[in-house]
Amino acid sequence: MPKNTLKELYVDELRDIYDAEKQLIKALPEMAEAATSEELREGFEKHLEQTKEHARRLEQIFSALGEKPTGKKCKAMQGLVAEGSEMIEGDFEGEVKDAGLISAAQRVEHYEMAAYGTVRNFASVLGEQNAVSLLEKTLNEEKETDEKLTELSDGINAEAASYESGEQDTEKPATRGKAKAARAR
Repeated sequence: MPKNTLKELYVDELRDIYDAEKQLIKALPEMAEAATSEELREGFEKHLEQTKEHARRLEQIFSALGEKPTGKKCKAMQGLVAEGSEMIEGDFEGEVKDAGLISAAQRVEHYEMAAYGTVRNFASVLGEQNAVSLLEKTLNEEKETDEKLTELSDGINAEAASYESGEQDTEKPATRGKAKAARAR
């Protein structure tokens, strides 16, 4: 039977995002483990906790709608996670690998921002004000994560580029972030 209401589309899209968050909950620990920058690793770990909260918020929305959150596979996130896995398993090392991990993570963030923006608008039109509030909060957190990734990429990309010019930093990757923060103080 064809679905033809905005509410049915809204629920379908929520299921898609819920599955995306569940996939990301599995992928983020792998990304954190692959990161050589301590700051990037900590960022992935923090975003994992946020992602778990995003899934809980979606569960609240489903509960209020009397719906189950399961039943749909997010193919877009499957592809984005696969690209992230390719970066983890690839031949890149150090800051270059970190730059690739940031690239993969930002693709995920941009997908999530688009998805959350869409369902937030659907919720608004449908008069689901509690859902609008929860979705807006998640959308803002996704934007903040993207901004933090951009900030991290500035330093990491510069370090990655220094390998091409022979200006390698002799500190171990795990301590580099702390050392730079201490020098900046």
